[in-house]
Amino acid sequence: MGCRDVHAATVLSFLCGIASVAGLFAGTLLPNWRKLRLITFNRNEKNLTVYTGLWVKCARYDGSSDCLMYDTTWYSSVDQLDLRVLQFALPLSILIAMGALLLCLIGMCNTAFRSSVPNIKLAKCLVNSAGCHLVAGLLFFLAGTVSLSPSIWVFFYNVHLNKKFEPVFAFDYAVYVTIASAGGLFMTSLLLFIWYCACKSLPSPFWQPLYSHPPSMHTYSQPYSARSRLSAIEIDIPVVSHAT
Repeated sequence: MGCRDVHAATVLSFLCGIASVAGLFAGTLLPNWRKLRLITFNRNEKNLTVYTGLWVKCARYDGSSDCLMYDTTWYSSVDQLDLRVLQFALPLSILIAMGALLLCLIGMCNTAFRSSVPNIKLAKCLVNSAGCHLVAGLLFFLAGTVSLSPSIWVFFYNVHLNKKFEPVFAFDYAVYVTIASAGGLFMTSLLLFIWYCACKSLPSPFWQPLYSHPPSMHTYSQPYSARSRLSAIEIDIPVVSHAT
């Protein structure tokens, strides 16, 4: 496996990263992080469920799909600490993951569309494709950590709310969507790390250029022989041997 080729691992990791970022977007926008179920004992009334998201809050009667109350200003008055942390953590995780996707795309495009004959004038501007994938893997890992930690905290904070008030709080499916997306980010990071370790020799440093100078530079730029690399003029001095 060579680091200068586009492999199935890099393409799969890029697609997995896109799917994970899409899942984070969905988890951020869904109003289904926590639900509060209010049960009434009046037969003439229906039970009410309040769905709480990061930005909006919706109250519905049982068996109804319409919101009785839809609060669009909930994001500014969130009184639950775990949701407030998620309001900052998830957008930050999305930004980090999008930066990692951009690095992956740059690395793959540079590998796929690079010229077989390097331009010596652009030698200092060459993109290190392997380095792009390595940094992208680190960013994917960071994004997964930023999104996973507060999402798991929702389970523990839900227990805290039930102990503090009444056992009427329950987490909803947006928590699972976000945790699955964070797992996808970790999987993407793992694929990139495995690809990097497979295409590079393990004893070498993690961050190493593809080459110190464009390959076969002497082949394309040197019109002289190996003897004349330090001089443009070759002088052959004849050697006269005296017979005894």
